[in-house]
Amino acid sequence: MEAPVKNLLHPIEIKGLSVAYDHKRVLSNIYLQIEAGHIYGLIGPNGAGKSTLFKCILQQVHYHTGEILIYGTNEPKVLKRIAYVPQKDDVDWQFPAIVSDIVSMGRFPYKKWYQRLNKEDHELVMSAMERMDIVHLGDRQIGELSGGQQQRVFLARALCQQADVLLMDEPFVGVDVRTEERIIKILKLLGSQGKTILVVHHDLDSVQNYFDRVIMINQRLIASGNTSEVFTKENISRTYSSQNVLLQKEF
Repeated sequence: MEAPVKNLLHPIEIKGLSVAYDHKRVLSNIYLQIEAGHIYGLIGPNGAGKSTLFKCILQQVHYHTGEILIYGTNEPKVLKRIAYVPQKDDVDWQFPAIVSDIVSMGRFPYKKWYQRLNKEDHELVMSAMERMDIVHLGDRQIGELSGGQQQRVFLARALCQQADVLLMDEPFVGVDVRTEERIIKILKLLGSQGKTILVVHHDLDSVQNYFDRVIMINQRLIASGNTSEVFTKENISRTYSSQNVLLQKEF
């Protein structure tokens, strides 16, 4: 009898992850197994390490200890299976780029530097723009758009990439209610299709409606699991408590 294949069942597996900036610990001994087909809300106060966790997954931050596996590997080429929608403050909105070009960037992970987009690529770009209702914005500069329109552009880029995992860092900041509802509807559809979605989120009132799984962190993992079981008053209190003496220690 063959041994079962490990890790490949998990889009993301994190083992003992610890990160520090300037000798101050940001994340401590994080263990997580992220399962396919779910929408995870990543919950925690400012400075809890949520964005840092995303950057570690994307191999943008060096971590001191631990391991992160994407579908069982940490090879850089696996990163094309992850699409990332950045935090609004991390984007240079003055950069001269039009909407259609930004959405087209979703195809770049599949191209060599000298290759141009082909007919199939352009069809995927148009399909993603139609899905997010931004075709009419195709020639507009990204900096001219409203917050909701900008988020729809970046989500269209993620859809165009056809990634298996979607990381979204505070996607609802500066977004109108209609756009937020549209995004959630699409995320739930993607989850039903087997995609894995992680969303950094701050509005605790909407957590139970938006996410079927939650990850609650405050530099260390507080709780993770089904929203109905994990998102409790006790865990919320533990997550947002400032009393965390252990994590003030320096390396």
